[in-house]
Amino acid sequence: MPNGRDATHSGPTEKCGVVGVSLEERDAARPLYYSLYALQHRGQESAGIVTHDGFQQHSHVEMGLVGDAFGEDDIADLRGSAGIGHVRYPTAGSVNKSCAQPFTVSFKSGALGLSHNGNLVNADEVREELAAQGHAFTSDGDTEVIAHDLARNLLESDLVRAVKRTMGRIHGSYSLTITHDDTVLGVRDPEGNRPLCIGELEDGYVLASESAAIDTLDGELVRDVRPGELVVLHPGGEGFDSYQLFERENTAHCFFEHVYFARPDSVIDDELVYEVRRELGRQLWEEGGIETDVVMPVPDSGRAFASGYAEAAQEEGSGVEFAEGLMKNRYVGRTFIMPTQDERERAVRLKLNPIKSTVEGKTVTLIDDSIVRGTTSTQLVDLLKDCGAEEVHMRIGAPPIVAPCYMGIDMATREELIAADKSVEEIREAIAADSLSYLSTEAVAEALGRSQADLCLGCVTGEYPYDVEGEETDREVTRPEIGGVAGADD
Repeated sequence: MPNGRDATHSGPTEKCGVVGVSLEERDAARPLYYSLYALQHRGQESAGIVTHDGFQQHSHVEMGLVGDAFGEDDIADLRGSAGIGHVRYPTAGSVNKSCAQPFTVSFKSGALGLSHNGNLVNADEVREELAAQGHAFTSDGDTEVIAHDLARNLLESDLVRAVKRTMGRIHGSYSLTITHDDTVLGVRDPEGNRPLCIGELEDGYVLASESAAIDTLDGELVRDVRPGELVVLHPGGEGFDSYQLFERENTAHCFFEHVYFARPDSVIDDELVYEVRRELGRQLWEEGGIETDVVMPVPDSGRAFASGYAEAAQEEGSGVEFAEGLMKNRYVGRTFIMPTQDERERAVRLKLNPIKSTVEGKTVTLIDDSIVRGTTSTQLVDLLKDCGAEEVHMRIGAPPIVAPCYMGIDMATREELIAADKSVEEIREAIAADSLSYLSTEAVAEALGRSQADLCLGCVTGEYPYDVEGEETDREVTRPEIGGVAGADD
């Protein structure tokens, strides 16, 4: 499986989570630790924290979940009131400790730590240029490329000019938290593809991928870091400075953050994710609603969609009932390896079990956030019909995924994507649903309150906001026609 993806996981996998903290007096390590817990959903391969005590840098990075990567002694050793943290799911670079973050560099101009969420599209080019100048690399990840380029620029320029020069050299998606000695920085790429926000604490400030991390620290969300902005937290937690280094005519916010990745209690680009998902569900009813006895979510991300869908249906006089019809076993994790095909098929029964009274003898609408390979959807339809469902209709809260993501999501290859070369009707037949309907890109933009030109829709259109060299075939993908409902008249 690419990047260590296990056999039970068929959907896109989370990207990474970054955090940075600058406090008045107390050590930053424990708030960083709590913040990483709040961002654990964004990466489960490794976790790390870097702090600075005003004299020297301290670092602890390990493979595994946050709770496994840190012990009490590790937290105690991370001294200093300024620091950054990272949870990683690899999208570029190997699955080993050499690519775990934050990445650290010590050089003549001080100590540097860097955490990165996103993916550069010109990392190889910049790496070759730096290597020719004598930079030695210890990993194959793009984060080290950013760190080396920034370190080079810091030898020649002040902090703000150095960051601007690096931002002008690297291309792709990135949200960064950085320590330069005891100064903490936050940087968001000029298109704002990856989320990053600022929070105020009682004794300092925090930068985080999602506002849920700020809530965990009893902080208040100040605002999102703007696309192309550098935020410099004052040492001692006394405030922050803002520098708008780049501006673009359009943004490229990742719509999939709202559909799938972010926690529903997070605010991303001024929108509460839970309410966006409910609105996406309402739009799903408007575009492809069908009268059934019950509507149920695929847990967990489908829950808000299904709630909005059922509410919109009931407002129009439908008798559809919202119900929990699938129970999730939360103790079957990502590392649950299935050695045979039969056992892989059984994985869905280990993770999800139907509630018979909700399903038996009923027509069912099943709501999910996406269909990637189609394997899980096929098994869920079979599972519900085996449990006595008379009909199973699938409704998807996003458009068909027709192309890979090159911006930091570990998604299937184009050959593995069921929608890359199949129409909606062909997908419906493949998963054996009685009908199937996806949400349109127009509805996604409306639910987010943004124009399509300000969203990254590359995985559903094949058209990317960045120049992805060598991927012309994916840019030529034609999105399947998604108007109407496949199988509705069968």
